[in-house]
Amino acid sequence: MIKIITDTTSVLPRQVAEKYNIPVIPQVIHFEEDTFLEGVEIDNATFLRKLKTAKNLPKTSAPPPELFRKEFEKIKDPKDTILCIHPSAEVSGTVRSATMAAQDFPHLDIRIIDTRIVASPLATMVTLAAQWALEGLPADTIVDRLNQMAKSCHLYFLVDTLEYMAKGGRIGNASALLGGVLQIKPILTFNNGKVDVYEKERTQKRARERLENIVLEQIPKDQEAYLSLMHAGIPEDAAAFSERLAKRLSINSVPIYEIPPAIITHAGPGVLGVAFFTQNFCADQ
Repeated sequence: MIKIITDTTSVLPRQVAEKYNIPVIPQVIHFEEDTFLEGVEIDNATFLRKLKTAKNLPKTSAPPPELFRKEFEKIKDPKDTILCIHPSAEVSGTVRSATMAAQDFPHLDIRIIDTRIVASPLATMVTLAAQWALEGLPADTIVDRLNQMAKSCHLYFLVDTLEYMAKGGRIGNASALLGGVLQIKPILTFNNGKVDVYEKERTQKRARERLENIVLEQIPKDQEAYLSLMHAGIPEDAAAFSERLAKRLSINSVPIYEIPPAIITHAGPGVLGVAFFTQNFCADQ
């Protein structure tokens, strides 16, 4: 049997987690002296309200190893395999926490997967891994497919300001933009697990138009690309963007995911992002 575990940066919908019995380990949010487990003790709406009135930006920390140990302890059959699917180790300590916890269970087959991405494409990977496990695919095949997905993932996003990423230390190679941040609206991406600049536009309107065209230019038309959108506190904008993409791509709909507090803390409210995959990773090599 294969057991899938992820964390709240995967933006995995609750109904999907329940359907496949996937534990979702919470990230930790700190407002001054108050600490909250994401998705357990604080939800998105409450977080955004607190963020508007906070004197200082909140901080985040990865789930402590103990939260992983509690899940690993539930695995009684040493023949079972645990796949822990988590965000890039370059932007989160989640992989490190899971790895530390796994060291206490040498008799179990625990595989920690650093996807090098975050948010909606991570949700896609977790969901597909659960489906493949139900279909009876062996763990090695699922891990190989996930690695293929990670390499073929394209994730692009816009932020209202780089202030949050700069203060949170998650700005990566986009730090070069800070001097001229008022004059541009960058389209950001993930490059080898780190945030990087893909293109620069002069206005938010032009940046959103360009984001839409990037998808149309790059998304494969001859295979399932698992296109998804993500946003932080701008549901109407995300819905409109989804409608436009669906119409231009002649598809029924594009799933929309809400970015959780741990990501908003570092990217800020108003994030709009899009992700898809460019290779047929389901074909066994």
